[in-house]
Amino acid sequence: MTITTGAAPPARNTPLDLARGLLTGGVIGASLAALVVGAIIESVPLFVTGLALPAVYGLLFFLSGAPRRAREAAIAPCTALAVVESVEAVEGEATSDVARRFELTVAPDNLPAYRVAFTQDINLADLPDYRPGGVIVVHYPPDRPWQVRIVKRPTPQWEERAAGARLDSAPGPVLVSEPAEGCAVGFVTLLALLLAAAGVVLLFRTDLFDEDSSAQPPSSTQPSASASSSSTAAVSSVSGTVTLGPYQSFLDKGELRKAIGSLSKGTDAHAALTVVVQDRLLSVVYASTGSQAPTFDPDSLPYDRFPALVEKARSSLGVGTPQTWQLTVERLTGSLTVRVSVTGTGGAASLEADGDGKVVRRTPAH
Repeated sequence: MTITTGAAPPARNTPLDLARGLLTGGVIGASLAALVVGAIIESVPLFVTGLALPAVYGLLFFLSGAPRRAREAAIAPCTALAVVESVEAVEGEATSDVARRFELTVAPDNLPAYRVAFTQDINLADLPDYRPGGVIVVHYPPDRPWQVRIVKRPTPQWEERAAGARLDSAPGPVLVSEPAEGCAVGFVTLLALLLAAAGVVLLFRTDLFDEDSSAQPPSSTQPSASASSSSTAAVSSVSGTVTLGPYQSFLDKGELRKAIGSLSKGTDAHAALTVVVQDRLLSVVYASTGSQAPTFDPDSLPYDRFPALVEKARSSLGVGTPQTWQLTVERLTGSLTVRVSVTGTGGAASLEADGDGKVVRRTPAH
């Protein structure tokens, strides 16, 4: 969300923001490393820890924010009139409620008018009530005027005021963002991610090295590395990773499918346990021989839906300015689940989709 001001507010790096970035990066790094190392050394407890760690962290994060949410809920929102400057369609599911991006001029009774932009779901039948130039009723928290929401059923008094009001547009079109965290938080998150991943690898280095030296697998199952100007891959019989070079992303068209296809050589391509994707890092864990864990075929994944799911998670779950994202595919619950986790200046959030890439659950930032 954005609010019109004279200048962009300075970035903020509070100790709480830095601590949150440190914990988030540590959980992501430790979870990813535990999944890969647990699969390589065939340690079920370590592998399960890698899956459970993000869920436990998310639950603790949710519970820790409960007092703050209770305090915010106890504050009565401010109600004001606003004039619709523009309405734009936003890609969404084909339901009776559709997402629309609104740009409004909000005119509080005792404060200067300001311009704000946000996204809200509106019923198809109510869309004619929100044409550009129309006056509507909105409310927002007193201490966060950028978090504007349209009042779909205002009281008769406010409905009468809106019907007879004539509002002027606030100066535009310059819109600046809500105060954002500085780059220090992102740096701390990345550093914690790398340190946590390295810590897990070092903690189990003896098991990793002993397995490599004693098992003496055939050359076809030995880890191999291939490097080019665009990516680096490491493959074994039970796992594989691909790291892209600069200026590339697994959200680029066809990039993820090609990378997973290259890892499937020399493995059972139809028996993947989990696929974890970040912007330039891919990890695939395959089922070992005789494993009874539920698997899936990587070729059946809805690759064309992944970029849209990541974008939807980054833009519609209230995380503010997005900083990191991670896409995880598994079917431990029986059905294939695609989970996109994002972090940003507004906190952490996630969404889940089914095997066809259709969103089935959203957990917005709090």
